[in-house]
Amino acid sequence: MTDLSVVIACYNGETTLADQLEGLAVQQWSRPWEIIFVDNRSTDGSRKIAEHYQGRLPNLRIIDASEKQGKSFALNKGIQAAKGESIAFADADDQVAPGWLPAIGEALLAHELVATRCDVETLNQHENRHYRNTLQEEGLQTIHYPPHLPHAGGGTIGIRRALHFRIGGFDESLPFLEDTDYVWKAQLAGATFHFVPEAVMRVRFRTDLRSIYRQKYNYAEYNVFLSKRYRSYGAPMSHPWRSYFNGWKYVLRSIKKLRRASSRSDWVGQFGTMVGKTRGIIKYRVPPT
Repeated sequence: MTDLSVVIACYNGETTLADQLEGLAVQQWSRPWEIIFVDNRSTDGSRKIAEHYQGRLPNLRIIDASEKQGKSFALNKGIQAAKGESIAFADADDQVAPGWLPAIGEALLAHELVATRCDVETLNQHENRHYRNTLQEEGLQTIHYPPHLPHAGGGTIGIRRALHFRIGGFDESLPFLEDTDYVWKAQLAGATFHFVPEAVMRVRFRTDLRSIYRQKYNYAEYNVFLSKRYRSYGAPMSHPWRSYFNGWKYVLRSIKKLRRASSRSDWVGQFGTMVGKTRGIIKYRVPPT
């Protein structure tokens, strides 16, 4: 019997994957565990890197998920192949900190649903840490629209295998924010979300402005989508349109930030958020989030 399976869904992660596997290679836990590397149509050297680490990680198994592109599909397939009673997710572009494995493994022996603390400093330059809000440095992330439940980044989540199948796994129709939807489904099914500060994930942010813009755009659009999906689970946010127009005012008034390299990522992220939010409002015909 395996107590814990660490699932990594990967698409073209060769530039960062070795950091994650190196972090896992030095983890120690007294209970049996494994790593499930899911190759989701990678066209670079990701699979070869994973194969190389099998020499140091005999508990690493490689699963092919080439039938369909998409992180949700890859994660679901990885969990189907996993032998662990509990599942911990790790992204190919992040890195587990020392002590992560026993901390999250022990937490999952006591709780159905957990999330780790995030370290946003180790893998990121100072000027690039501000375009995203603080991520789980002191607790779970919160949301201001229904269902008003905490959420967490996908690469920081741990879940009992039985709960995963009870809620139907990840929604494969969602190209973004599948992790938020996932933990909300689990909580609405009765699970309590537990924060594990002793387990630390070193999170890597985007570095080029185009990627920052696309990430914030996509998150904003699908936040609007999720607000429509879950609007029956609580009171809507107050004054959504006031918040929306204030967001645009901030973007327009702070355009001078583009002059300073240290502030460009922040402005581009805010601009991407507002454009994505506008797209979501029009596409899904609901008020802004």
